Amino acid sequence: MQIGPHRFTGRYFLAPLAGVSDRPFRLLCREQGAAFAYTEMVSAHGLIHGNGQTESYLDRDPSESPFAVQIFAAEPEALARGAEAAVARGADLVDINMACPVKKVCGTGAGAALARDPAAVEAAVRAVREAAGVPVTVKIRSGWDARSVNCVEVARAAEAGGAAAVALHGRTRAQGYAGSADWGAIRAVKRAVGIPVLGSGDVWSAADALRMRAETGCDFVLVARGACGNPWIFRELAAAERGLPPPPAPDRDEWAALVLRHVALQIAHVRRRRPEQDPEAAERAAVRALRAHLLWYTRGRRGGAAFRRESGALTTAADVAAALERHFPGGGAAFEVDPAAPPPAAGAGDEA
Repeated sequence: MQIGPHRFTGRYFLAPLAGVSDRPFRLLCREQGAAFAYTEMVSAHGLIHGNGQTESYLDRDPSESPFAVQIFAAEPEALARGAEAAVARGADLVDINMACPVKKVCGTGAGAALARDPAAVEAAVRAVREAAGVPVTVKIRSGWDARSVNCVEVARAAEAGGAAAVALHGRTRAQGYAGSADWGAIRAVKRAVGIPVLGSGDVWSAADALRMRAETGCDFVLVARGACGNPWIFRELAAAERGLPPPPAPDRDEWAALVLRHVALQIAHVRRRRPEQDPEAAERAAVRALRAHLLWYTRGRRGGAAFRRESGALTTAADVAAALERHFPGGGAAFEVDPAAPPPAAGAGDEA
């Protein structure tokens, strides 16, 4: 289980998630058993120009090795220079985003738009590989739309350019995050290239991840929205890889402890990035940044609706702790899973 010189203890990775896979969340997922985790998507231009917000995406725990940075841009030169900047800041592996369906990204020729032209893909990968001096991987979609599914050609072009691995989200750009992911496309790419293939799309549970590997033959699985609010999914997958029975779901106390640890890690993350900021202001900013995570953690539980109504007023770690105690008291029914809860919707937390 290897990408370039990097060996991994497992096959299940945290996907690059826009606005989600920052240092605290990557750490929590790795502690639960994720074999690897990518940063969220980072602008190559921002890296070149030393943009402060872009720089913050490269904050990592010292134990995070290898460190993988996902970059995006349309031009091979910009991607190459951005990759150089990422490596200078500690990246051991660079991933090129050719999958993001967002209009403002595709409108510049980056993201999924770059993968419309296999020749451009090969040129981009070759430029980044030559400039970075570390393994280069790519993240693609099955195609631009249903009439232009070209993932096999794009994967082959990436391999020809020197990519060490290719990740495929089995949806077209036109689908966005709607409909169903085509796992058959993952299987086709795996058969077409000789480099490792990472599968992505519709992995909501450990059972889904295991089934994806079995049905497609992919080497690794990227877990995206299935990890939002449920980093314990990696604990289940790590147990399955070792041939152990599924571990029990977290009880109320373990769940609350991890949520509050996430809050504490996020506060430390913000204070580290903004040492000049007033500590109380940094705490408020951290809790605001975590609001989506808090909703994911409480999603599908009987007390979740009441918690969501109050979540906008939470500003400190103490507020979060009090709200958890109020809406999910120990020994009560509020922590139980609500079978009538709707499934997760697309939006924040989608794959980059």
